[in-house]
Amino acid sequence: MSKALFFDIDGTLVSFRTHLIPQSAVDAIAKAKALGHKIVIATGRPKCIINNLGQIEHLIDGYVTTNGAFCFAGDNIVRQLAFQERDTSIILQDARRKHYPTIVVNHDRLRVINHNELVERIFIKQLNIKNLDFTTPVDYILRQPVMQITSFIGHIREQRLAYRLNHTTVGRWHNAFVDFTPKGANKGNGILAMADFFGIRREDTVAFGDGGNDIPMLRTAGIGVAMGNAGELTRQAADYITKDIDEDGIANALISLNLC
Repeated sequence: MSKALFFDIDGTLVSFRTHLIPQSAVDAIAKAKALGHKIVIATGRPKCIINNLGQIEHLIDGYVTTNGAFCFAGDNIVRQLAFQERDTSIILQDARRKHYPTIVVNHDRLRVINHNELVERIFIKQLNIKNLDFTTPVDYILRQPVMQITSFIGHIREQRLAYRLNHTTVGRWHNAFVDFTPKGANKGNGILAMADFFGIRREDTVAFGDGGNDIPMLRTAGIGVAMGNAGELTRQAADYITKDIDEDGIANALISLNLC
């Protein structure tokens, strides 16, 4: 029976330490693909900054990006959600007033507002993203539907801001920033849309993750697998806990679950 296997990127597939996918994971995923399972990425990253999957790119059948707001398989757009203009305005006005870094994302581009050292340290050094855009006019980005806004704020300001938003989902996988997405956009709904596209039942889905934004898909999938490096809340949402990403966690889980 073919299954759909959904993999978060940062901290799940790709090591924060090496910025690479462990070879054991590459080999195990290739074996799972050969057995007929669908290989799908499920990430908070927008499409334009998915830059670290070259080792398995030829094996990937589809993508859940921007925490489920934009899902696609090849040239097929499976799911696309956009912010209501009012919520976009509230978030951007707050960012300009308080002058904190914010990243605005549409389906193929992003723009960093109020760039500072925090963006450099986390996105460029920690996440190894080299193609951030600091110059494109924000109005140009806003001409297309906005699918995600990432704000570098703490939990208290997140709560105060979220209270004012009527049609927005809030997700956090890093202490330094929060992802705002359109209402209904989360990885759980994203993997359901992709499974339906591939004709695979929810019970035949397996999701792998380590962050807070992975919790919806770990709870939704037939089997949710938390990495050993996952936080406590993420572990609680999972059916199975594997080893750390740098300790062959993906390979061990795929073998244990008889998926490769």
